[in-house]
Amino acid sequence: MSTPRPVPRSSSALLAAATLLVVGSGAGACEEVPRTFSSAGAESEALFIERFDEAALSDDWAPTGEGARVEDGALVVEGLRNHPLWLTRALPDDFRIDFDTWTEGDEGDIKVEFAGDGKSAATQMNYVASGYVLIFGGWNNSVSGIFRQNEHGRAKQVTDAVTVEAGRRYHVTITRVGGSMRWQLDGREVVTYDDARPLVGPGYQHFAFSGWESRVHFDNLVIREL
Repeated sequence: MSTPRPVPRSSSALLAAATLLVVGSGAGACEEVPRTFSSAGAESEALFIERFDEAALSDDWAPTGEGARVEDGALVVEGLRNHPLWLTRALPDDFRIDFDTWTEGDEGDIKVEFAGDGKSAATQMNYVASGYVLIFGGWNNSVSGIFRQNEHGRAKQVTDAVTVEAGRRYHVTITRVGGSMRWQLDGREVVTYDDARPLVGPGYQHFAFSGWESRVHFDNLVIREL
């Protein structure tokens, strides 16, 4: 597989801040919760950092439709209808991905893709992704989980134990080693998914922010190799 290109680091403080548990401030802020998972990879050097502090998306991002833009130092997606915003830089096979996310609405439906092909987008209502899809609060904030390609298919690990709270800022961590994937939310494990035939190598090397109709914010993306 190709090796992700190195990117400049603003400062050591940036790396430290990007790996901390992020909590909201002001009204609706959430309290920090104790971490209950291994922090493997958290201190390794970042392959890529994106804080969305420019006025527009950089060349590191490849839109497949309309509805993704930078607002007030964060990425905002709305009405993407499964047209992902792909990161053009390749992921390693084993990785850790961290980012912050929040939404003002009650419908949830926070969505990202990983280990995808970097170009696919919906061409019909029943979208089949090229890689894995992580959905937080899907189907009117009723189901969350990791899905292998088809979010309406059987290859998945889901839960109804977590829902998206409007206005609450969350920190998401996704790790993959071989065929073992793990999703952690604010320091707590949500689901794990073991794939006996993991999607790795050419065609399965990219990450994307995605969505359906909900207006969702993303920020402080950090990618590391494990």
